[in-house]
Amino acid sequence: MAIFVDKNTKVIVQGLTGGQGRFHGLRNRDYGTKIVGGVTPGKGGENVEGIPVYNSVKEAVAATGATASFIVVPPKFAPAAIMEAAEGGITFIVCITEGIPAHDEAVTYNRLVEEFPGVRLLGPNCPGIITPGQCNIGITSGDIALPGGPVGIVSRSGTLTYQALHELSKQGIGQTTCVGIGGDPVPGTNFIDCLAAFEADPETKAVMMIGEIGGSEEERAAEWIKTNMTKPVVSYIAGGTAPAGRKMGHAGAIISGSKGTAQAKMDALAAAGVHVCLNPTEAGEKMVEIVRGL
Repeated sequence: MAIFVDKNTKVIVQGLTGGQGRFHGLRNRDYGTKIVGGVTPGKGGENVEGIPVYNSVKEAVAATGATASFIVVPPKFAPAAIMEAAEGGITFIVCITEGIPAHDEAVTYNRLVEEFPGVRLLGPNCPGIITPGQCNIGITSGDIALPGGPVGIVSRSGTLTYQALHELSKQGIGQTTCVGIGGDPVPGTNFIDCLAAFEADPETKAVMMIGEIGGSEEERAAEWIKTNMTKPVVSYIAGGTAPAGRKMGHAGAIISGSKGTAQAKMDALAAAGVHVCLNPTEAGEKMVEIVRGL
């Protein structure tokens, strides 16, 4: 099985006619993802290498039966694109756009929660999601993912998402689904959302969780794991040497006072029974050890 997306997921690409939308949309299609349409206002009736383009999400959903959308548009257009997807009938939205103001992210997220409770947003500013061998929505390279499970991956960092996949695949350990939730202050999908989905998935036997400094999502996840998770979790927290008060890469990766430090997160996870590792390679090795012992 998989979480959120699988071989049957029909996907439209909002921004398919743009340079990045075309590149990643066709790359996802070539992986095997069911890219059934694109959306660019004013370009309805055109096509991108055989993929039909529609003027609106509503029109695209009516014509194709799509349930997922891949948003590849500039920051100033992304909030409106997210809302158009929800209003058009899409239930799973992946937005990779970075640089969206935090205020706009918060307003958009709150609108989704209040007006469209059945819609899930992944991102913004994330690498997307891949269920190896079935569906890839985003910018993750399918070459480093290995089908067949039994490990689920959730990560705030895009680069470390790729490394987690690579560390497991090179050891012959497959993945059920790998979710990059992104590192912005207002993520549409968080650690707990993914952990709960992996806990409910019978084919996921263990979970790798990659966090980073800033915010309190990892501590919240630790509390959830302590009371709800029955499957082993391996974790790595990036940013252990980051100085306080300085933003490191992601907008959400900033330490404020005593909150958000790597050590605080590691301590909370360890107290919850998580196998906490000091680098990505060690995390991969620990997961291999756990899987081979199942």
